Amino acid sequence: MPREKGRKVVASNKKARHDYAILDTYEAGMALTGTEVKSLRAGRASLVDAFAQERDGELYLHAMHIPEYTQGTWTNHEPRRTRKLLLNRGEIDKLVGKTREGGFTIVPLQVYFSDGWAKVEIALAKGKKSYDKRQDLAKRDADREIARVSGRRGKGMDD
Repeated sequence: MPREKGRKVVASNKKARHDYAILDTYEAGMALTGTEVKSLRAGRASLVDAFAQERDGELYLHAMHIPEYTQGTWTNHEPRRTRKLLLNRGEIDKLVGKTREGGFTIVPLQVYFSDGWAKVEIALAKGKKSYDKRQDLAKRDADREIARVSGRRGKGMDD
């Protein structure tokens, strides 16, 4: 059977970009069971409230929900089990060092298939304050208004 090419997004965490200031992103593999992969291929996963944490020199993804595979039998997986992230030692050391520094956390942004392999995009992030979130919303609204006006002007429909 020919291998898949390209990138197929399964789940994304839109709330993470709203709640956190993203400093750096990494692509990590995940240690999964067979029924988890089949459930992901069916497009079923949720990253709400998921986070990564260091334990024994390794990074683990907590609270990511992959529902049980519908055609699975007694070999089905636990939906919210802790999953090991597969990264290079240098990347792990860098991420762990930053999180120990204080104020930083590791959040998953997307789960996707890259050339047939299940991957997760994780980010080193810092929590935003509520006024930062309001400023981001105001800036986005202003940019949208500018784009709308310039689009009307380009069409000769001046206000």
